[in-house]
Amino acid sequence: MTFANFIAIVRARLWLLLVVMGVTVVTAVVISFLLPKKYVAVASVVVDAKPDPVSALIYPGLASPAFMATQVDVMGSDRVALRVVRDLKLTENPEIRQQWQDETGGQGTVEQWLSGALKQSLDIQPSKESNVIFVAYKAPDPRFAAALANAFVQAYIATTLELRVDPAKQYNNFFDDRAKAARAALEAAQTRLSNFQRQNGIVVNDERVDVEMARLNELSSQLVAFQALSAESSSRQTQAAGASADRLQEVLTNPVIGQLKSDLNRSEARLQELTTRYGDNYPLVVETRANIAELRARVDSETRRVSGGAAVANTINRQREADTRAALEAQRAKVLKLKAMRDEGSVLTRDLESAQRAFEGVSARLTQSGLESQSTQSNVNVLSQAVAPLSPSSPRILVNTALSVIVGLILGTGVVLLLELRDRRVRGIDDVMEALKLPILGVMPKPGTRRSGAQRLLGMEQRVLGNSVAPGKGSA
Repeated sequence: MTFANFIAIVRARLWLLLVVMGVTVVTAVVISFLLPKKYVAVASVVVDAKPDPVSALIYPGLASPAFMATQVDVMGSDRVALRVVRDLKLTENPEIRQQWQDETGGQGTVEQWLSGALKQSLDIQPSKESNVIFVAYKAPDPRFAAALANAFVQAYIATTLELRVDPAKQYNNFFDDRAKAARAALEAAQTRLSNFQRQNGIVVNDERVDVEMARLNELSSQLVAFQALSAESSSRQTQAAGASADRLQEVLTNPVIGQLKSDLNRSEARLQELTTRYGDNYPLVVETRANIAELRARVDSETRRVSGGAAVANTINRQREADTRAALEAQRAKVLKLKAMRDEGSVLTRDLESAQRAFEGVSARLTQSGLESQSTQSNVNVLSQAVAPLSPSSPRILVNTALSVIVGLILGTGVVLLLELRDRRVRGIDDVMEALKLPILGVMPKPGTRRSGAQRLLGMEQRVLGNSVAPGKGSA
């Protein structure tokens, strides 16, 4: 079918197309006038991404598309719808309860039925470039539509606050139990440390260890000094016990021995003089020799006495060395014990510090969760409240009429083409050629046409020659 044939068919049955289109338009207009009017009230909320006043943190996920989609799902949830039903006390309306009985036969609950019915007229649209969410509600009564839109907004804000506060309350109970356990652990650690310090008499552990270490160092120095003295006195005792006792420092510096030696030297000098003068048997020589022998005996006796003092000094020095060594070992054992007590005390102190830090951390979280559980502020705020619309949003008569014209035109054209297929008629030259399977030599002009017969015939011959002549056949 060519476009010319289509136009010819439509022109032939134009009356039918106009009738169908008129019926469609009239029907749409009548239905638009008969449909009840619907009013749409729109409210909007904004999700605030400012820092949380309790934790002082900015939540970066507040502005993400996933977060906004979650908020849309929360607003359209059954929890919000049930809160709207409870807030507006719709279940107390006897007409609504009767309608519920008629539609459901008493199955289920009126709250669930109402929430499902309210959500059917609810439209939630998030903004693409901001944190604003638009809430639209459609109802026959403009004031009811505005009231429902505002009720959904308030129920959504209350629900978001509950979703934030309820977990905080659970965390608060958990951290309360943990805080009690941490306090008990802290008190136990403090008791262990106090008992340890009391049992060991520790007031200031580090200072006591420092004092004992200083005393240990002092004893160590004294032991070294006594060891040197003992070694020296032992050497002197060995010297005193030998043949060189008279060369001891004590003997050489002893004034008595020095006086006796001086007297001995004078007596020996006198003996030599007397012996030279009088001979060996002279009574004075014999007396002098006896005096010299007595002086030597006294020198030897005094030397033995003085050298015996070296032995006593050596014994004393050895005893002092032994005493100092014993005191040093006792002090070393005491210092080691103090260090062991200090290490044990350090462990108890670290346990106490760990328990203190754990208790402080849990207490901080307990305080934060307690503040969050008592929060009355939500991160969602009302941007604009819904007001009763002045004009209905549906039905839109002009739009419906324009659409009915288009639909009527399509339906009318379809009816015309359907009737044409059932009752096929000749609408043009192409239909004749297709029906007879023969070329056309000419067409009689209509009366009053301005085109000459020769031009018409020439045009038809061109069409015949162009369309009817086939390879292998002669021209007509």
